[in-house]
Amino acid sequence: MIFIVVKFNVKPEWSEKWLDLTREFTEATRQEPGNLWFDWSRSVENPNEYVLVEAFQDDAAEVHVNSEHFSEAMQAMPQALVETPRIISEKLDADGWGLMGELSVK
Repeated sequence: MIFIVVKFNVKPEWSEKWLDLTREFTEATRQEPGNLWFDWSRSVENPNEYVLVEAFQDDAAEVHVNSEHFSEAMQAMPQALVETPRIISEKLDADGWGLMGELSVK
């Protein structure tokens, strides 16, 4: 799978509107064949930082970045950002989440 984490440093005036700005993009991406997950989180230390954790089957990431909703999102997002987002994108030998070995709940 392709596993991606992106950090978005959002302008303070956009912090409460970020999820609205990205809603259509998020919903469309979640409907793509090969999308495994596309989940937003907000930093507990910096209310202006959003973190996107996403994953795709190996052959689906290219379709994603070539989609119309991806292109539209790349045009809409910069107005709300302080800087270029930071990303980690890696191909992993996994097909989903595993259980944590160091902690188990019985």
